[in-house]
Formats: sequence, structure tokens, C-alpha cells
Amino acid sequence: MKILAFESSALSASVALTEGEKIIAQSFQNCGLTHSRTLLPMAESLLQNSGVCLESVDAFAVAHGPGSFTGVRIGVATVKGLALGADKPCIGVSTLEAMAWGARALGGGICCVMDARAGQVYNALFAVQDGAPHRLCDDRAVKLIDLGKEIGSEPYFLVGDGAELCYNTLKESCSGLRLAPLELRWQTGYGVAAAALPRLIAGQACSPQMLDTFYLRRPQAERERMNRLSENKETAG
Repeated sequence: MKILAFESSALSASVALTEGEKIIAQSFQNCGLTHSRTLLPMAESLLQNSGVCLESVDAFAVAHGPGSFTGVRIGVATVKGLALGADKPCIGVSTLEAMAWGARALGGGICCVMDARAGQVYNALFAVQDGAPHRLCDDRAVKLIDLGKEIGSEPYFLVGDGAELCYNTLKESCSGLRLAPLELRWQTGYGVAAAALPRLIAGQACSPQMLDTFYLRRPQAERERMNRLSENKETAG
């Protein structure tokens, strides 16, 4: 089964084409350009250079969050449009789980972290068993200090765009933390495809109309609006 997978939840962007567990092709960019400019051209070039037409793809996969609100929306919208046009199913996977699949060759414990600002990270913990990552907790937005207390001295590899932040903040109190090698640290389209494959085999794909984003927090503009409303109510009271 061929999967065309997209990752645009953070600063980097990646597209991968897989067949089963095999990578046919992968494109990765971490150059700071907006995903609206890079993601679709990356996919078109990858398919053309691979000699694979869109109709030959069996399903489309995307990291549907958590992550950058804009980046996640662009990725999901891109997949919805392609899947609608090709009349193919979609699979949305956790950005954090896709990271763990992409880094599963490290073995042991994997701590996936994305910088969520304000002293928080988007996080999930995984343990690699029999070549596949298994969840130890749900996706969450957690304060770094609380994550450090939970991890303690347990050994974990850090992956994700928040890995260095987490390591530099917690390395004194969490002696088991290690930075994953750079080539395994960033979110990739292959990680998304690897996480999506078991769901596709299990018949858990959805229609393009049903595909949606997954956020752990409200967008910043909405949070600020709610804070202003709350302040106005307190002033009026």
C-alpha cells in the first residue's frame, strides 16, 4: 500500500512516499519558508521524480497536531484537497507519535517534545518494543518543570523541535536525558507514514471530509480574546 505523507506541524516541512514499510522517496526542508509555498511543490516534485502518479497512491496521511496552528492547518488542508481530487482515504496521526515512529531505531524510551512557549511543551512519552513505539501517556501540553519531575532519572531520548530546550532546562535534574542524533530528531514525512500504516491496515482511515486538526490549546489570538472578555467581566462586576 502506497502512502503519501505530509508533515508541516513545525518550522520544517517534509513529504514522504512509502510502500508498506519501505521509503520510496522523501523530501525535507528546514529553510524557514512558509509551508503554503513549499509543501505542495515538494509533493508534486517527489511524485514526478519517483514516476508515481497521484492515482497510484492508496491513502494520504498527515500530522494533524499538536503543533503550529498555521502549519497544521496547511498540512490538513493540503491532504484534504489531494484526497478529494483523487477520491482516496485519509489518515490523521499525532505529530508526537509520528516523531516516535521516525526515531524508533533508537530503542528504549523516547520523549517527544515541541516548544509550546510560556515554559510549556507539547509532549508524549513512548517505549519502543518489538520495533514499534508504544504510548506511555496521552499527548499533552505540560510545563517543563512538571515533565522533569515525572521523568526523574529514567533514560529517554529527546526528539522534536523542543528537544534542545528540554535538555538544556532539565539536564541537571534528569540525568537520563539524551538528545537524539540530529538526523532522527526532526519531524519527517516518513514518521507520519510509519504511524499511519498500522491504522490503514486496520481499516481506520477516514474520508477527506472527516479529516480534522487536533489541537491541545486554543490559538493564541483566541486565548487573548477570552482573557480580554474575562477582564471586562471582572471590571463590569
